[in-house]
Amino acid sequence: MNGTVMFFLLQKIVLAKGTAKAATDNLAELEELQKIAEPGVLKGYLDDLIPVLVDFAVRVLMALLIYVIGKRVIKWLRKLLKRALERSGLDEGVCQFMDSFAKIILNVVLVLAVINQLGVATTSVVAVVGSAGLAAGLALQGSLSNFAGGVLILLFKPFKVGDYIIEDTHKNEGTVSEIMIFYTKLVTTDNRMVVIPNGMLANSSLTNVTQQDRRRVDLYVGISYESDMKKAKALLTEVLSQETCRLKEEEIMVFVDALEDSSVRLGGRLWVSASDYWQVKWRMTERIKEIFEEHQIEIPYNKMTVSIKQE
Repeated sequence: MNGTVMFFLLQKIVLAKGTAKAATDNLAELEELQKIAEPGVLKGYLDDLIPVLVDFAVRVLMALLIYVIGKRVIKWLRKLLKRALERSGLDEGVCQFMDSFAKIILNVVLVLAVINQLGVATTSVVAVVGSAGLAAGLALQGSLSNFAGGVLILLFKPFKVGDYIIEDTHKNEGTVSEIMIFYTKLVTTDNRMVVIPNGMLANSSLTNVTQQDRRRVDLYVGISYESDMKKAKALLTEVLSQETCRLKEEEIMVFVDALEDSSVRLGGRLWVSASDYWQVKWRMTERIKEIFEEHQIEIPYNKMTVSIKQE
């Protein structure tokens, strides 16, 4: 029983000491706040803080000035680079790629200059960037692949600006309008913009339709088995020979291509300039139908015969 009373007495003494210590701490904090609140001390703090704020404001204004001037300088340097590349006679795609690359590098330099003006050491920034390089490389491996693909396109030149290409994997096609650092832009025949990663173009097959200055027009038409095949071939030869855009030095070919289930398939070939390909193909397809109708050469088509049986 005496032990229990002694335990409670010790507990009260400890709690009293803790309360006294807390009160002492609170009193010390109040005294510190009172000192700060005194006019002389507060004025000293403000006097010390104002130069820091003024210095920071000056740094911010200088950083903004560097940014504005830097943007104008970058624009001017890019114009100089474009003129130099154009005078050098390089391919337009190379000029676009170099301009895109220079834009990124110059903007990075500008950002580092602004950060340095704000008081952040560029060496520490470079150290942080270097330490994060591996993670960034893994995260941006697709972009790095596209960059490498753009370099390969410019080195081996499977196409250039102005060529009409067909990307075989996803069947995207159009005229190359711009080769950028990561992507290539195509303009389709119905004036849509298609953006394809350079890595895809460099690592997959594609068809360059306009790289060659000549193209062969292949025409096929089916006639019925009852029609005069020799007469049809003569008419087809006449149509091909009368085409004004054909290359006269190249031979015209007319032949029987296949014996199909319901028709004899005739084929004709002639060569034209690449720029005339589609106009010639459309014009001759229409002309073949007209001349076959004039000479009663039947072009068969799928027909369904329905017989109704009456009881």
